[in-house]
Amino acid sequence: MFFHHCMKLLGKVRREFSGYNIFESGKRLLDRKPLQCSLYVTDRCNLDCAYCTEYDNSRPHPSLDDLKQWIRKIRELGTMRIALVGGEPLVHPNIVELVRYCRELGFATSLTTNGFLLTRKLIAELEDAGLQVMQISVDRMTPSAITKKSFKTILPKLDYFHDSKISLHITGVICADTLPESQAVLETGLSRGIPTEVRLVHADPLHRFRVDRGSREELERFVDSMIERKRRGEKIHTSEAILNYQRSLLRGEHVEWTCMAGYKLFFVSAQGKFWICSMVHTDKHIMDVTPDDLYANYRKKSCQKGCGVYCAVSASLLVERPAQVLGKEIVARAKRIPSMVRRSLISNTDEATHGTITNQDGTRQMNGSTNRGPSADDRVALGKRP
Repeated sequence: MFFHHCMKLLGKVRREFSGYNIFESGKRLLDRKPLQCSLYVTDRCNLDCAYCTEYDNSRPHPSLDDLKQWIRKIRELGTMRIALVGGEPLVHPNIVELVRYCRELGFATSLTTNGFLLTRKLIAELEDAGLQVMQISVDRMTPSAITKKSFKTILPKLDYFHDSKISLHITGVICADTLPESQAVLETGLSRGIPTEVRLVHADPLHRFRVDRGSREELERFVDSMIERKRRGEKIHTSEAILNYQRSLLRGEHVEWTCMAGYKLFFVSAQGKFWICSMVHTDKHIMDVTPDDLYANYRKKSCQKGCGVYCAVSASLLVERPAQVLGKEIVARAKRIPSMVRRSLISNTDEATHGTITNQDGTRQMNGSTNRGPSADDRVALGKRP
């Protein structure tokens, strides 16, 4: 029993570092091959959030054969990671087979979902297919006229990940509509031992916001609180480099960087079109893209000022400042280990004497967490720890 517990703990520690793919990522700092592709497996979604620009329920799913052809091409270009996105990827009837195919080709594979369609059976199937990372995107604790992606709706589904090999993290969006509940979203995820972040809502390439962004002072306090907590070793999912970048956006400060979108990171639409990023599209088909086409996008771009496509910014900063970005991330994750050991010991003792710990809302606590986490009604003060 003790040996089993130790092995389980070592597995958790290993996953803290493997999720960042530090050594694999290093290869892409030394060559001209891409690090990641985000593939839209469908444009369709089961929700209709007002601020979202990335769904269209009038379009059919791409066929399984077409998707597999595009996936092979993405791999032939040397891409290391593939992120399956949408729309809502779980509405595609062949999503499990697509995950399995990506893993067979050697991709590090992740999937982004709103979580509403998750079931125990589907999670088990995705795990069996080899899915490594799942991002659940939520916006508020409760739904609103702008967004249906409420954390409260999917809280019971977190129990499905108990002892799962899939690395789970939670991502929210901050705007005027979500800000009153953003702190509760963050606390709820962290209290369950799940890496969590809440990002600033981004504008389109013409710098227009589809929703009210909210008070700059409040947004900045929220970002500052995440930076502080990240430095303490809490499981703020994003890097400190991105948090600092978001703070600079709010302050109107210039950030010197060169956009790697379309080169180290690119997107493929549900029609097979090559996209520089989620906001900058081309009519070129992925099957016609060459390594030289990718490298041609290694340049500063007119749209990068104020860019909120954080995956593109993150990849760019990683390539430009690898020691700084990776170094801080490794230190932050190393700080988590002592608390992981303490929680694991407490959890092991509690399970041995009382059985599995269950929250009041019916979900089991993950990673040895001992807190329920606040609801939207707990009135957590912005920028303050409860």
